[in-house]
Amino acid sequence: MVSPVADRSAEVSAPFGASRPIGRAMRIVGSAVAVRPSRHSLVVTAALGTGLVLGAAVPFVDRALLLVGLASCLIISIVAFYPQFAAYLLIGITPLVAGMDRGSVIPVIRPNEAVLALVAAGLVLRTILTARTGSLAWPRMDAQSASILFVAVAASVIPLAWMLLRNQQVEMDDVLYALLPCKYYGVYLVVRASAKIERQVRTCLWISMGTAAIVGVLAILQSLLVPVVTRFLVTYYTSFGYTAAVTDQRGGSTLSLSIAVADLMIFNLAIAVGFLYRRIGPRIPTFALGMLFVAGVLAAAQFSGAIGLVIGMVIIAVVLRRFRPLAAFIPAFALAAYGLRPVIESRLTSFQSASGLPESWIGRWHNLTNYFWPVLFDRGNFILGVRPAARVVAPHRAAGYIWIESGYTWLLWGGGIPLVLAFLYFLWVNVRYGLHVARTRLDSVGVAGLASVVALGVVACLMTLDPHLTYRGSADLLFMLLALTAVKAVDAGPNPAPEGAA
Repeated sequence: MVSPVADRSAEVSAPFGASRPIGRAMRIVGSAVAVRPSRHSLVVTAALGTGLVLGAAVPFVDRALLLVGLASCLIISIVAFYPQFAAYLLIGITPLVAGMDRGSVIPVIRPNEAVLALVAAGLVLRTILTARTGSLAWPRMDAQSASILFVAVAASVIPLAWMLLRNQQVEMDDVLYALLPCKYYGVYLVVRASAKIERQVRTCLWISMGTAAIVGVLAILQSLLVPVVTRFLVTYYTSFGYTAAVTDQRGGSTLSLSIAVADLMIFNLAIAVGFLYRRIGPRIPTFALGMLFVAGVLAAAQFSGAIGLVIGMVIIAVVLRRFRPLAAFIPAFALAAYGLRPVIESRLTSFQSASGLPESWIGRWHNLTNYFWPVLFDRGNFILGVRPAARVVAPHRAAGYIWIESGYTWLLWGGGIPLVLAFLYFLWVNVRYGLHVARTRLDSVGVAGLASVVALGVVACLMTLDPHLTYRGSADLLFMLLALTAVKAVDAGPNPAPEGAA
């Protein structure tokens, strides 16, 4: 047995070259233990660990699920490193996948809801890793955030609690509809927490217009019944298996809802006009995008969409106090109307009924007066609402639903008077704030303020016809714009053009 003293003496007497690597390795290990690992090293370690786990799971897991897991880890890691990509991904992906049926790609949820969950997870991971430095600060509760929260609570917690107190059965439809306003509040929080400076707001707005251009082009080709486009949309974007909605010359595009496409085009037209008025970015591509958005509204082939376009243009002129930025789009409107003559003529034929009104309007009135209003105004149900689910089973069909086609009726049905008051407060707070931002900020944040005011005005007016506040794709963009108007930081750089320079 060798004594410790003898062992140490043997180590000391070892050749100098042999002892140096051992000592260097011990010092490296010791320093690694003593020093707290950095945020980047933790993320890299987590990514490598995840990669090893996924690699080990290759023989046992389906390849499709493996690719989904790998893509999910990649999105979370990117957002953890660069939080602004949470807003970029959400704005860029949502309009392209929002029209896919719930459960068609991912069980229970839509693909855009899965993207929201992933980017939110990335922001939470970054919050944990930077807890000591606080480099990612979630938005504080202010009037804007509170107004959205009030709508979410009045549309979810209150009606569900009221159903339980009445011993009324809560169905899955009620839960899903109750979670919808909460999802939009999550969209608002994610974008507000990730977009912090004016340059990022500008990028978000350009991504929004780029994605809306894809949606608009597909809507135009769909309304013209281009076979390749209709086959593609029937395969991936058919709601509830109703393929006739894709081939009825209404441009539902990747939202599977033509009126939502019209709203999305109007909101992005406001962004394009704002960029032109503030002289931000290249003018010719921006004007071309604006012309495309006008054509996209007409391709949606919705009367309420055309009404919303007029309302949006009036609001833009009022906010900017000038009509000149819109005058250039009048020829674009005429050109788009000429190119989409078959679509417009098909919609105008609906006025040839005996009453002189479109059949869709007559059916809308029949559904409200026979299926919703009698229940809503019976025994004071309008005070706290009937239930969150905004549809009833169609009695004259073996399978199918009748939806509430009136936004303010939907507010009373889903949450009663508290939800109506919360919605009015939401409009009051955000229109005032959007007007202030649009007229005082001469940068991209001001453009977001202009677009938010236009979106709120269009939604408030068209809610008399449909529940535009919850339309997939367009409602997501509305809450994203509200989040972008809250950005306070101003980038260092050349001074923007003075107001009225355009």
